[in-house]
Amino acid sequence: NIYYIFDKLLKEAMKMENNLFISYLGASPKIRILDFLLTNREVDFSITDIATNSGVGRATLYRLWDEMIKDKVIMPTRIIGKAKLFKLNTDKLEVKELMKLYDTLILRSLENRKKNTTKNKRVVVVGE
Repeated sequence: NIYYIFDKLLKEAMKMENNLFISYLGASPKIRILDFLLTNREVDFSITDIATNSGVGRATLYRLWDEMIKDKVIMPTRIIGKAKLFKLNTDKLEVKELMKLYDTLILRSLENRKKNTTKNKRVVVVGE
């Protein structure tokens, strides 16, 4: 599945680039939350999971939460037991633009990495 391969490459690139999205836009709590949700855009998470994995305290996340829900950046998906799960609202225009930016930053980084790797390769001719 091409989406699975692309998604895996995106996640690996993000690890290699040490949060390229955050480096580009700044390390505010909202950007860190968006970075985590963009990296895992097809998966839903509990509020605790989002806080833990984005490196944002729960109190800070709750302070931003109502605004992100009101702006429809995050949407509820389902309830499992007592946990309500949420994910990035990939249908919202502004989120689509953030996804484009996120993907563009990673693709450019991969292209630059490929160019640098190609420049550093030597051709060795054996047997002449």
